[in-house]
Amino acid sequence: MIEDIKKDAKSRMGKAIEAVKHATSKLRTGRAHPSLMDGVMVSYYGADTPLAQVASVSVQDARTLAVTPWEKNLIPEIEKAILGSDLGLNPVTTGDVIRVPLPPLTEERRRDLTKLLKAEIENGRIAIRNVRRDANNQFKELIKAKDITEDELRKAEDEIQKITDAQIAEVDKLYAQKEAELMEI
Repeated sequence: MIEDIKKDAKSRMGKAIEAVKHATSKLRTGRAHPSLMDGVMVSYYGADTPLAQVASVSVQDARTLAVTPWEKNLIPEIEKAILGSDLGLNPVTTGDVIRVPLPPLTEERRRDLTKLLKAEIENGRIAIRNVRRDANNQFKELIKAKDITEDELRKAEDEIQKITDAQIAEVDKLYAQKEAELMEI
């Protein structure tokens, strides 16, 4: 039973780390990346549709994204959606392709992005600690039911703490990498 709880806790902590990776990947650095457009919703025949479902997004060069709509009549809608997003980007249409140049990041914008990064990282740490708390509560329920001894409880709590420390160290490593990437000029 203890092993099952530990495996479950480790997999849930892994999912929390994946969520942090996904959230931090959306923070824009100076480089163009198609995932920057993941949150852009286009009005497609009256329904809000993700940009990736109505156009292909590719990297043209280090600071430019190219958006190629599958239907030519969507070009104005896609432009409006990109302008309306909170990304601060200005699309430029040339024929059938919408080019989205990424402006260089200012020092102030870099600091703002670092604050957002810290918030995402802290959310990841909190999620990992919540998983630890749930696992410890499950261990305490086992001891109430007299399925395990006090010694097994302490050992299991120590092991969960070690797993938690390792996962939080992984999140901290993600933070250091992304912060260095954001502050790079």
